Amino acid sequence: MTELRQVEVLTGYGKSFAEVVKTFVVTEKTHFRRRVEHGGLRTERVKRLEELELENTQLRGAISDLTPDKLILAAAARENF
Repeated sequence: MTELRQVEVLTGYGKSFAEVVKTFVVTEKTHFRRRVEHGGLRTERVKRLEELELENTQLRGAISDLTPDKLILAAAARENF
């Protein structure tokens, strides 16, 4: 998030925080939330984190779709033996 770094630099040059945040078209609350989530990470790490979060969401969806099928097959296997 280069935006976080740019906010730090511009406020360091004496611009007001509210003015700087408005140039990025985000609210102060959004800026602080992003800073908490990604403050210590470099840009490539943030991108990788977002990719992993998306992949995790997709995998959770796949698991939730397959779980009922597994339970049905397990019940059918118990009845046959």
